[in-house]
Amino acid sequence: MGKISYWADDYVEKKRSAQEAIRLIKPGQRVFIGSACGEPQYLVKQLYEMSNQFTDLEIVRLLAPESTPLTLIAEKTHCQSLNIRSFYLGSAKSNHLAKNLRFITPMNLSAVPRLFKSRHLPIHVALIQVSPSDDFGWMSLGVSVDITLAATLSADFVIAQVNPRMPRVLGRSFIHVNDVDIIVEHEEELFTIDELPELESANEIGRLIARLIDDGSTIQIGLGATSKGTQLALSSKNDLGIHTQYLTNDIMHLFSKGVITNRKKGINEGKLVASSAIGTNELYEFLHNNPAIEFHPSDYVNDPSIIAQHHRMVSLNVIMTIDLTGQVGADALPYNHFLGVSGMLDFIRGSTQSERGKSILMLSSTGQRGRKSRIVPTLNDTAVVVPRGDVQYVVTEYGVVNLFGKSFQERAMAMISIAHPDFRDELFFEAKRMGLLGPERTLKEAIHGIYPQRLEEAIEINGELVTIRPSKPVDERRIQEHYYNLEKNDVISRFFHEKTSFVHNEVEGISQIDYVKELTIVAVVGEFGFGKIIAMGEYILDQTKNMAEIAFSVSKDWQGKGLSKIMLRKLAEAAMENGIAGLIAYTSPQNQRMINLFKNLPYKIRTIFDGDLLLLSCRFDKIKS
Repeated sequence: MGKISYWADDYVEKKRSAQEAIRLIKPGQRVFIGSACGEPQYLVKQLYEMSNQFTDLEIVRLLAPESTPLTLIAEKTHCQSLNIRSFYLGSAKSNHLAKNLRFITPMNLSAVPRLFKSRHLPIHVALIQVSPSDDFGWMSLGVSVDITLAATLSADFVIAQVNPRMPRVLGRSFIHVNDVDIIVEHEEELFTIDELPELESANEIGRLIARLIDDGSTIQIGLGATSKGTQLALSSKNDLGIHTQYLTNDIMHLFSKGVITNRKKGINEGKLVASSAIGTNELYEFLHNNPAIEFHPSDYVNDPSIIAQHHRMVSLNVIMTIDLTGQVGADALPYNHFLGVSGMLDFIRGSTQSERGKSILMLSSTGQRGRKSRIVPTLNDTAVVVPRGDVQYVVTEYGVVNLFGKSFQERAMAMISIAHPDFRDELFFEAKRMGLLGPERTLKEAIHGIYPQRLEEAIEINGELVTIRPSKPVDERRIQEHYYNLEKNDVISRFFHEKTSFVHNEVEGISQIDYVKELTIVAVVGEFGFGKIIAMGEYILDQTKNMAEIAFSVSKDWQGKGLSKIMLRKLAEAAMENGIAGLIAYTSPQNQRMINLFKNLPYKIRTIFDGDLLLLSCRFDKIKS
């Protein structure tokens, strides 16, 4: 670093042309390049053009789009001019990444600043881009603080490109003119990226995620989520906070709509906190001198212990593939040069340690235009970015599962249930072959059933939230527990005889359903993935008559609260939509509750005795007059 003196006197003396500045770099040095959209493109271009003058430079950076192809120089000179070190934790399976695999250094982003500060990886020269100085000599790193601040403050020599288009972003984003050795003034457009292409699967995922996010949550949004999908997930919420690695246009729009207030974060309240920005010029204008926004370095923003201090912290990250046990692979997207993979695990671990926090991983069920399942038996040659023990919620367009605390068998059944129906048979057979499923598990036609999200409903009863929804294959154990916890008389009312065991073979047909010929509606209280079933309603189609037989069971503490009435309405609506002619129910003549329940339907009811039982029936085309 240069001698510290009055900055205004030194500023002019530090000014150099780009060529003069780059000539000060010496052979064999390690050169850091500012990150992402904050890359000093003009300086990098000069480095590229003068690369034949150097030997054995090591370029250190985050994975970058390379407007100037330094990696190409490294390949052509067999790294004798330049060698590359890119921090990236993805799978590196795409052709673009795979050919440069040797240049990747896998690290969590929260740990990179420590690598620089400790001098385990000393930075000799830092090439950065900053805003013009204020009246006190402070320049902002603008859209790229992340690992750039640590690299700058620990570098032996700093060359700063001063760009009037760089926004002055508040927070721990500033360096002083005295901390810079050379100044190159050059105005140029910052890197920008357009919005991601819209995918209907991503929009459906957004609708599903909306049910998982509570008002007052603090959100991290990874890159890769489409704009419309993000809006669907978050735009109806209130008092959201933001603590994220990358600030995007979607976050700006949500802030402008009043969805994001940052008032209930629990830490840094009132402030939208990030470490970088990636988006359009409109976003960069939004950042400039905005007192609601603070940028901090990655060893703060990505620190799991900091993330965990937020109220209801929710991490939303897009992944590329996941296996039946929950191992996750992630990769940079072909239409998005940046992906926050290197920070994904930090946020997953921080959010799950937060009180009432959640980690949500999102993926479309298929890739290659539907020809390949993104849910696979095992990752094989794909790098594991998120270990199976860290995975919580997983969402595809076919549903949501919670893998936390689940056995391999439960995980396999859960993942198959949200895979594309065309690939479920194959996944089932592979799971059996791998020993993830027991020998008693059999492949049923119902495995292709598509979960009817429209039948979900949340209601409040006596201050407790009750979710009423179709059953899922992962509900099998909870259905058994529901039956085992019923009162003796309620068991008799449901099964017409005393019964003390409810084994897998009997319950499988209730949890594994096709949602057309068989449908089970459950009422659940408690956390998603761990809730307790308190009531059930089922129908099974008699194809010879095109009539569906229904049955109900309600836990003693929840009887008389209208749950059966709601479930009956849903069963009737679904049966009608599925082309079923009507409903029938067998009950004891003394079961007045069931009789009254059935008679509440808006259809003409027939009542006949069938031995000791009463048969109730109705047709949907026979409306009460």
